[in-house]
Amino acid sequence: MSEPRQRRIWLVADDYGISPGVNRAICDLIGRGRINATSVMMVGPAIGRDDAAELLNAVAANPNAAIGLHATLTAPFAPLTMHYQPVNGGQFLPLGRKLRGTLLRRHDRHVIATELSAQIEAFTERFGRVPDYVDGHQHVQLFPQVRDAFLETVKAHAPKAWVRQCGRSVPLTRRLGNPKPLLLDALSAAFRTRASRAGIGFNPSFAGAYDFLRETDFDALMRSFLDGLSDGGLVMCHPGIVDDTLISLDPFTDQREREYAFLGGDRFPELLAAHHVSLAAAPPPAMGGAVLSHTEI
Repeated sequence: MSEPRQRRIWLVADDYGISPGVNRAICDLIGRGRINATSVMMVGPAIGRDDAAELLNAVAANPNAAIGLHATLTAPFAPLTMHYQPVNGGQFLPLGRKLRGTLLRRHDRHVIATELSAQIEAFTERFGRVPDYVDGHQHVQLFPQVRDAFLETVKAHAPKAWVRQCGRSVPLTRRLGNPKPLLLDALSAAFRTRASRAGIGFNPSFAGAYDFLRETDFDALMRSFLDGLSDGGLVMCHPGIVDDTLISLDPFTDQREREYAFLGGDRFPELLAAHHVSLAAAPPPAMGGAVLSHTEI
């Protein structure tokens, strides 16, 4: 019997820039080779020049790692552009209102594109290069109206970058029961079609969505994420160290520390080996982002 095929995956830590504690955890994991990508929030409170320099230093210790933009269009963060609408008290709309508004086509695609362009430009100025890939905080890149503006902006400002789709490649029977991944599956179908038409690469499969507000065994979750994930697939994670800044911005706190402890511990490399999984190597920055797949799921 032949040995199982080795799979290479992207393990992406979201939310770099949301707080100093999250930044420290992500830099530690990248420097140790435990994750191979992080998505940066240019509207976060912890993305000054020193924060960017610390991340670049961590990537210098792990040149296989990629740095992407975590495009953000939901509260409690504020837009970079002066005339962005709609806003709520100077901030983006909360997630539920943003999703409903885009489903009802109440937003202006040009206004969204202008804000996303500003976030890519801010990233490029801070890091000295365009992002290797672009995804979305709270999966906003998948929303109607947002997705077209998002893909157009990536194509114009980071043409070699790949983008994140959030559809799973598991059988239908395993998709039932959790409404959040089901919604992501549905939204991702149209997103993949549009990305393919635009010639923009994306990850062939996705995992990492779960109920962040429940205390969960992250070891068991990671095993479920790896089970059935295709070669080139992407696992989203949110490691961090809880601090006052994070508490003020996000209800997802203690679970970040559980993720950080697991990803930094001895059990994680053993789990990867048992599943015949390794972390994918990023291309040199001069080559731009990795085009992972144009394959429909």
